[in-house]
Amino acid sequence: MIFVVTGSGQGHLNPSMELCNHLVSRNYHTTLIIPSTLSSSIPSSFSQNPLTSILHITGSSLRPPIPGSDPLTHQSALDLHAHLANQSQSQPQPLCAIVDFQMGWTKKVFWKFNIPVISFFTFGACAAAMEWGAWKSHIQLGEDEAHLIPGLPEEMAITSSDLKRRSSPGPPRGGGPPKPGDRPPWVPEVEGSIALMFNTCDDLERPFIEYMRSQMGMPAWGVGPLLPEQYWKSSSSSSSSIIRDRLIRQHDRESNYTEEEVIQWPSPKSEGFLADGLDSKVGERGLIIRGWAPQLLILSHPSTGGFLSHCGWNSTAEAIGRGVPFLAWPIRGDQYYNAKLLVNHLKVGYRVAQDLSEMVKKEDILKGIQYLMADQHMHKRAAMLRAKFENGFPPTSQAAFDAFINFITQQHI
Repeated sequence: MIFVVTGSGQGHLNPSMELCNHLVSRNYHTTLIIPSTLSSSIPSSFSQNPLTSILHITGSSLRPPIPGSDPLTHQSALDLHAHLANQSQSQPQPLCAIVDFQMGWTKKVFWKFNIPVISFFTFGACAAAMEWGAWKSHIQLGEDEAHLIPGLPEEMAITSSDLKRRSSPGPPRGGGPPKPGDRPPWVPEVEGSIALMFNTCDDLERPFIEYMRSQMGMPAWGVGPLLPEQYWKSSSSSSSSIIRDRLIRQHDRESNYTEEEVIQWPSPKSEGFLADGLDSKVGERGLIIRGWAPQLLILSHPSTGGFLSHCGWNSTAEAIGRGVPFLAWPIRGDQYYNAKLLVNHLKVGYRVAQDLSEMVKKEDILKGIQYLMADQHMHKRAAMLRAKFENGFPPTSQAAFDAFINFITQQHI
């Protein structure tokens, strides 16, 4: 038995479900722990495997509702405690709990039952490594200065432009990475863990995985990208066939792109602002997608020559695997260092602007598109990265899962 605890939001739930699927494929009974309010987000196919089960925890979130309070006194913790107590009387001792770092407070519940905890990062290792290195380096940067973090690639040196970011409302990670000298918010959440898991692979982030392994003094594995099975099989649903056929009629990668050929998918809220007759005006020159956009189909099509992206990790991994270069426009959290990974290390993207503390202008986007579409060397590098994923889920991540199983099994001998 292996427990997997997910954080809130699709960006945490989806990788956690895929993590369960990989463990189940190795014949391990896996229980996904979720707040009851996420029940409707779980596809029926997920629990069809007899080795998969779901534990619903009371409450709208697995987070303790009062900062600084004892998490063990809250109903969600009591629910988890009751389940573990009942399970311990009838089933063998679980191998471990893999806990989304957002849910670090659940560690104490598992420890009461002598269940070891492995901390799970639903984003990549680069962001975690950069946050840790910036904290430990006590950086003081002037304008046009750069600071190399020992143990990380030279091109990832922190510059003054990395610290210029636009503040935004939201959770602690909402305004960007912690500033140099500030402790990353995930540090206390992973303390006491026996190992780390990252939603990435050696092919993309080997130096950063190795850095975290060395700095944290524990095993660290890249077991991703944890994307749906359909991604690796390049399958698509029949409901997307019309859009797919329409995309096929678009020009190939060598075509000249115009403003009218940009694909758009307005939200229901924004549809009211669209001009009357826009559909007929666009005609065959472009495509308006109403509802949820089939991002995978769009990224997979050969006419997609670039991706204007906020660089959320799941979307970043999807585009890398399809050989699509980026125009990076990070706005919060790990997106800033994901963008730096793409631009500086993997060299498959441009930043939409150097000073991201200022409002990005139309001219910035147009200039970025021109650079991106004209850079054939960048497109070749993106294609080379894609080749690493042509045979499906990365072998390096398969090996990482094997290493994890060997490690956790040894803990019980």
